[in-house]
Amino acid sequence: MTPLVRSVRSADTLTRDALAVLQPGFTGTTAPDWLLRRLGEGLVSVGLFGRNVADPAQLAALTGRLRAEREELIVAIDEEGGDVTRLEVRGGSSFPGNHALGAVDDTELTRAVARELGRRLADCGINLNWAPSADVNSNPANPVIGVRSFGADPQLVARHTAAYIEGLQSAGVAACTKHFPGHGDTAVDSHHDLPRIAAGLLTLQERELVPFRAAVAAGTRAVMSAHILLPALDAEHPATLSPAALHGLLRAPEAEGGLGFDGLIVTDGMEMQAISATYGIERGSVLALAAGADAICVGGGLADEGIVLRLRDALVRAVREGELPEQRLAEAAARVRALAGRARRTGTGEGEGAAPAPGIGLTAARRALRITATGPYRPLAEPVHVAAFTPLANIAVGDETPWGVAAELARLLPGTETATCTAEAAAAAGTAALVDGLLTAAAGRRLVAVVRDVHRHPWMADALHALLAARPDTAVVEMGVPQAPPQGALHLATHGAARVCAQAAAEALTGRRPSPDE
Repeated sequence: MTPLVRSVRSADTLTRDALAVLQPGFTGTTAPDWLLRRLGEGLVSVGLFGRNVADPAQLAALTGRLRAEREELIVAIDEEGGDVTRLEVRGGSSFPGNHALGAVDDTELTRAVARELGRRLADCGINLNWAPSADVNSNPANPVIGVRSFGADPQLVARHTAAYIEGLQSAGVAACTKHFPGHGDTAVDSHHDLPRIAAGLLTLQERELVPFRAAVAAGTRAVMSAHILLPALDAEHPATLSPAALHGLLRAPEAEGGLGFDGLIVTDGMEMQAISATYGIERGSVLALAAGADAICVGGGLADEGIVLRLRDALVRAVREGELPEQRLAEAAARVRALAGRARRTGTGEGEGAAPAPGIGLTAARRALRITATGPYRPLAEPVHVAAFTPLANIAVGDETPWGVAAELARLLPGTETATCTAEAAAAAGTAALVDGLLTAAAGRRLVAVVRDVHRHPWMADALHALLAARPDTAVVEMGVPQAPPQGALHLATHGAARVCAQAAAEALTGRRPSPDE
């Protein structure tokens, strides 16, 4: 009977290890029964998204219920602040994103913003944040990083990445620095396809890897891999599935040219098309573990019990068939459990109880604002007409989160109205008709044009040019990367579309700040 007992115990251990390496999501604002059951069977991590968040009290109750089932639990969220927010998905973030912080270039401010963000996460029971983005936004055409990056200079990105990690982790929340080895030099969104980066190894060392070395030195608890192909490093596998990228570069000792990272390696979402459309989620997860990843992130798009069981069974089967070494799975599971133990209850155990700094986000947004005037400009004093030139939101940002300055201007100037202009509308009506419609709707009121990455959208640039030709007194607010030359009677670059960035812009346009009662 002894061999049978060992076999049963081994099978149970293997199943628990397979569950331990998964970071799944779920739907709803309460924990489903299947999730609680799987926590009892060995699941160690849960990922939260905007769909799981109603308000801080609900979120704290949700994480408390999860921990009632498993005390040592990683509760992760994708809360970058700025354009990518889950805590404030329906209202816009109280914190500017990385690009705004990079524009200010005050590491103490970045550290303070991250600390306050971490404090709010910890108060809600979250102890792992899939942030910060350490990508160097070297390609202005990048459709998925942009304002999520601190900037295009590797040294600037490095010092702010380190400051962000220090601030976040000082509040008791583990940082997960992303997207290794760097997603900044891409013109393709890995949510939709597999980006290819042609940079050589020397460029990689001198540009992409600089912030990640700083992150490791700052003590980041986790690193998230990118679904990008770097032929100079691995001509066949994207970084998430590449032993050369994960084991050979991220884990390798510094003496051997690596980063010497010994923390948790987390994959980006495995349902993203760069992986799922090429390898399939099950095979992709097996290859990621074999390459050196420790935790499989899934749940942004696939968020039911079925995906958890599919991945669990795929990993168990891969071990039994010799495709995935059992020791590699055990090692990965041990790293996940170690972080869960360290992050017990609401934080990493260091610096908990951070003093609240509720106004730090708005302070940072005001400091990030860059104003260019081409001539005399009278502050707005009466209701205006806002033309919001709205591009298609990338999946990381999502389309649930409002953006623009209309709501904030309406608070200061009641009666302000807005019109949304899209690429589809411009194509259907033509630029001239679109602009004529805006001028008619404005009915003589002053105009504010709001754009987002105008340098990446020809339709937007054409419509803005036509609008300014007709109404040169129009103010322009750029809420993306301010790559294009300033235009308009007054040009404001907010370096992001967070709610506080809109508030700072509205204050500048009107020349006044709302009273606490407004």
